[in-house]
Parts: sequence; structure tokens; C-alpha cells
Amino acid sequence: MGGAAMAELARLGSATVYEAQGRRGLIDADLIPLAPGARIAGPARTVLCAQDDNRGVHELCARIRPGEVAVLAMPEPRPVALIGDLLVTQLERAGAIAILTDSSVRDVADLRGMGIPIWTRWVRARGAGKETRGRVDAEVRIGGAAIRSGDAVILDDDGGTVVESERIPEAARLGRAREEKEARLRERWRGGELSYDAYGFRAEDEGNR
Repeated sequence: MGGAAMAELARLGSATVYEAQGRRGLIDADLIPLAPGARIAGPARTVLCAQDDNRGVHELCARIRPGEVAVLAMPEPRPVALIGDLLVTQLERAGAIAILTDSSVRDVADLRGMGIPIWTRWVRARGAGKETRGRVDAEVRIGGAAIRSGDAVILDDDGGTVVESERIPEAARLGRAREEKEARLRERWRGGELSYDAYGFRAEDEGNR
């Protein structure tokens, strides 16, 4: 998918895209952004690791492509560190633009000094095994959202939203329309109008007294 569409989704942000596409695609999980202020969007490259095992991440490092978002998951999310600075070094060198993991990370002081933003469920020193091959490009679920390789993942300080690969142009169009609508409302509120009146809440509330 073109870089212009991804740049547009990143600019619009996870909340606007989520709302604009009918409240779809929300990654409904408490994500910790290790680089606050980062805003990215890119095609996912997924790996479904075996439970508490990060061998699949090693394979992902060999298969990820520049501009992709590394998306790491296990059958059940747990505070086990699927990545630390050594694996992140490989992903960064391969051109990954971000990492989303439904697990924990460790080596956080080092990770914060690196050039790749990371969103993680936990920070914990507990390490993973390396016994069982994972499944690169498998569909994964994080916070209730299904993510396939090639789907757009939008990540920022509000969390994350997923857009199916075939709906990326539509999501960008809907996001721009919502942004324009919100700009008009912002001007009305700055002019002194209240949403309590504009949305009819005052009339409804006073009518029910």
C-alpha cells in the first residue's frame, strides 16, 4: 500500500480513524508507548509465537521488510518478554518502523534510546523460551482486534487501530471527512456555542423535568 495513504492515516491518528470507520478496528488493550509522542502507520508483519516462546520473533527478523510494523502475539497475552534490545536491533536494522507486542518487553532503558517506537502491554524482565517455531504471517488478535500481515496498524499516544488492507483508501477518506467535521465543530465551540445545546441535550433534559 502506498506510503501516502499510510502517512495520512498516521497524521489522522488512531482515534480519528477508529471513529471514522464506524468504531471498528480498536486495539482495546492498555498499551504502553515507550516513545511518547510517536505517531505511525504501516503495514503489519505478524508473528504468532508459541506460548511464552519467542523463537518466532527470530524468524520474523529474517522476514520483515522496510516500512512494516512488527506485530508480536501469543495464544494468550502474558507478561513474558518476547523482545529485548538484541531482537529490536535486528528489526530496526531490517527497516521496521514500529513494534507492537501483546506481551512484555525488557531492556527498556536501551529500547527508549533506539530509533524504533514500541507499544507493549507490559514491561517485565521475565524471559521467553526458544523451543517452538512460531507462525509468521498468521492472523493474530490483540485487544480484540484481528490483525493480518498487510493490514494497516495506526499507533500513537491514544493506543492503536487496525484497518483491513482492502479498506485503507476508504479509511483515509472517511478519516479526512471526520477531521473536517471536527474542525467545523471546533470553530463553533470557540465561538461560544455549546454542544449541550447543539446536540439538543438541554431541550431533552429540560423537557423531562
